[in-house]
Amino acid sequence: MAVTVKFFASVREALGASSETLELPAGVGTVGDLRAHLAARGDVWQQALGNPALRMACNQVMCGADAALADGAEVAFFPPVTGG
Repeated sequence: MAVTVKFFASVREALGASSETLELPAGVGTVGDLRAHLAARGDVWQQALGNPALRMACNQVMCGADAALADGAEVAFFPPVTGG
């Protein structure tokens, strides 16, 4: 399953990337699984995605960690407060 991941505000700045398309391994089926998969990349990723208040959206709809992913989904991660 392939998904597009978008990073906003301080998450984007910390990771040095605004988006990425990736093929997910077996076992990554929810937004929370995706977050954990990305955080496992190392310290910078863990710090950027480890904030418990981190907001998430799937296909431009706010969601929780239990939101199911489908092939072609767009997932966004952003801090709880973003500037204009």
